[in-house]
Amino acid sequence: MTEVVAGYDAVLFDLDGVVYLGPEPVPGAAEGIARLRDRNVPVGFVTNNAARAPQAVVDHLNALGIPCTDQEVVTAGQAGVLMLTQELPAGASVLVCGSPALVEQVRDAGFAVALSADDHPDAVIQGYFPELGWPTLTEAALAVQRGARWFATNLDPSRPTDRGLEPGAGAQIAAVRLVVGGEPRAAGKPDKPLMLAATARLGAERPIFVGDRLDTDIAGGINSGLDTMLVFTGSHRAPELFDAVPSQRPDHVGRDLRDLLAPVRTVSLSDGRARCGDASVHLEDGRVRIDAPGDAMDLVWATARLVWDVRDAGGVADPGQVLEAVAGELAR
Repeated sequence: MTEVVAGYDAVLFDLDGVVYLGPEPVPGAAEGIARLRDRNVPVGFVTNNAARAPQAVVDHLNALGIPCTDQEVVTAGQAGVLMLTQELPAGASVLVCGSPALVEQVRDAGFAVALSADDHPDAVIQGYFPELGWPTLTEAALAVQRGARWFATNLDPSRPTDRGLEPGAGAQIAAVRLVVGGEPRAAGKPDKPLMLAATARLGAERPIFVGDRLDTDIAGGINSGLDTMLVFTGSHRAPELFDAVPSQRPDHVGRDLRDLLAPVRTVSLSDGRARCGDASVHLEDGRVRIDAPGDAMDLVWATARLVWDVRDAGGVADPGQVLEAVAGELAR
């Protein structure tokens, strides 16, 4: 049977929730990536986390037993700074509402770094920084109100860690949004700049993007014309998958990165029934009923495809029975 990765010339990975959770590797990630490298499949690591410099990401991955080089890492910080260079004149003044690493990247790109709104910056760029203080958010809000152009590395509302979900860049950006209204120009997923930069870096013509969030990773891949795979190791699992809108529906699903080397899961849909592998479900009075549970991931994929089919046609499909069946494994 055809493996998932067989249809692609490279694999791009999100990091948080896909390859690692804070300081810990995601189970199966190192093994899955090593198996891809054994087959000479080019890989790239794409992160919306702009708090760290690319080399810090490389060092982290190497420490986790996942060898990589700086040429394989593309961060939202890099994509955000590239966006600044494309849209601002050389030497423009930028107020950085983010980490020291982002400040350094902005300065290295030839911009003057403003320290407050009173410096009359030409632009504000926001990026994730766990130690960000309220005074910096205040200066960002004031600068935008005074006419500074507003940029963001990414808009993720949360980030998965080994302790659970924590506030992400989007939560910090929301504080400024509540004051100034509108939206910043964003470089990271689900917007295109980061994804296109990563694809270009690898020189890939048909890569697949693997992520753990539907609204950023999967939507970002779709927005950039890429096929996608959702792995159930981070933020989103079966409940979110079943409720996914068309613009956030992956082409493949997997427990973890090892499923890139597993056979493609195919679903047959007919007359209110769906089958994937040995798992099958049917629709009865607006509820999804299990005929044969089979493998839990096959069951989830068959259910997702049936639910989407019914709901897209204006019908009702309650997957509650399936969620109960996979609770604790795939329906956190």
